[in-house]
Amino acid sequence: MNRSSYIASAADRAPLPLRQALGIAIVLAGVLALGAQFWQYVAARPVVLQALAGGSMAALATALGTLPIAFSQRLSDRMQDTLFGFGAGVMLAASAFSLIIPGIAAARAAGADAWAAGGIVGSAILLGGVALLVLDRVLPHEHFIKGVEGRDTRALRRTWLFVFAIALHNLPEGLAIGVGFAGGDALRGSALATGIAIQDVPEGLVVAAALLAAGYRRPFAVAIGMASGLVEPLGAVLGAAIVSHSALLLPWGLGFAAGAMLFVISHEIIPESHRKGHEAFATGGLMLGFVLMMLLDTALG
Repeated sequence: MNRSSYIASAADRAPLPLRQALGIAIVLAGVLALGAQFWQYVAARPVVLQALAGGSMAALATALGTLPIAFSQRLSDRMQDTLFGFGAGVMLAASAFSLIIPGIAAARAAGADAWAAGGIVGSAILLGGVALLVLDRVLPHEHFIKGVEGRDTRALRRTWLFVFAIALHNLPEGLAIGVGFAGGDALRGSALATGIAIQDVPEGLVVAAALLAAGYRRPFAVAIGMASGLVEPLGAVLGAAIVSHSALLLPWGLGFAAGAMLFVISHEIIPESHRKGHEAFATGGLMLGFVLMMLLDTALG
C-alpha cells in the first residue's frame, strides 16, 4: 500500500468528529496557503497594496454603517418602509452618480465617442437588469427561510435580491478604487477611496435594516450587512492588478451594477415599501436617501 492510500484508509477508519476536524484542518491549511501567496503578490506591488488598503477602508465603512441596527430596538412597519425607501434612494443616486456617469466617462476616456460610450453603458445596464430578472426567477427559497418561518417567501426573496444588488454594486466601486491607485496618483486614489467609504456607511445600514425587517436575527442581519462590503477590497485589488489589460471592461462593470440596482429598486424595493400603507414615509425616505447620496457623490467623488 502506498503512502497516499494508507492516509486515505486511516482517514476512513477515523471517528466522524475526527474526520470532520481533519477536513476542517485541510481546508484551513489550503486557505492559509492561498492567503500567503496572495499576500506575497500584493506586498511585491505597492500600487496593489495601496488599493487593498483603500478597498479595506470602504469595507470598514460599510461595517460601521450597521452599528445602529446592532443597538436598535425592533423596527416598526413605518420605520421599515421608510428605511426601504431610504435604501432605494441611496441605490438610485449611486446608480446615477457612482456608476452610470463614471461608466460613460470611463468609456470616453478609453476612446469611445459620446454615442458609443452611451451605448456601451446602456447595453451593460440592460444586461444587469436581465441578469437580476433571471436571478429572480431561479433564486431558491429554501436557503433563505431558515429561522424566519411564517414569513412570506416572496418578501424574503425581495430582501435577498436587495442585499445582492448592494453587494454587487460594491464590486465596481472596489474596481474604481483600484483603478484610481493604478493611475499613478496616490492622492487621487486616496480621495476616491475616502469618498466611496463615506458613501458606503448608509449602505451597510440599509442592508442590515432590510434583513432585520425580514425577520432575521439581529446578529445575522448585522453580520451580512458587514459582509456585503467585503467585495470592495477584492475589487480594488483586481482593478489595480489588471487595469492595464482590462480597462475597457470598467464601463461594462459599472453599467452592469447600475442595471442590477435599477431592477431591484423598481421591481422589489418600491413595491415592498408601498405595500403596508406608508407610501408617504417611503417616498420621503427615498428622496432623503437620494439627496444624501447625491451630495456624497458630487462632493467627494
